[in-house]
Amino acid sequence: MEKAFFLLFAAVAIGSGLLVITARNPIHSALALIVSLVQVAAIFVLLGSPFLAAIQIFVYVGAVMVLFLFVIMMLDVRKEARTRFLEKGIAPTLAVLVLLGGQMIALLLGSQRFPVRSAGAAGSLKELSKALFTDYLLPFEVVSVILLVALVGAIVLARKETD
Repeated sequence: MEKAFFLLFAAVAIGSGLLVITARNPIHSALALIVSLVQVAAIFVLLGSPFLAAIQIFVYVGAVMVLFLFVIMMLDVRKEARTRFLEKGIAPTLAVLVLLGGQMIALLLGSQRFPVRSAGAAGSLKELSKALFTDYLLPFEVVSVILLVALVGAIVLARKETD
């Protein structure tokens, strides 16, 4: 039964992830991303880590996606949808993405810095928080700075010019 739920959650997460990149409407894309993040939280529950599932819901679905939806609604989406970002086509972009993705996978598989553990291996909240703020402090801080820069960038992009 657990395997069937995992396959269902994984299939919906992959399907909504594909919808994120194929949807023409940015709001539909953001809503599909919310569905994908909720499915990942459900997989965390299946792995025996309800704390990570709750954090996934609160942080990503509750905070980051609300910020994304506000930015999408504040920008003039119709004007941006008419603008093409890549004049030469999508083939060079896909080639670079495949190259970078392969490089990232090779580096992660060959790295000894990030040992492969299951999500429920931490055992308790105390052990998880200790690992987060000792072993993974730098990535945690980098993510917080990236979110801050994204917030400032969204404010700058949404600001009206008053000359």
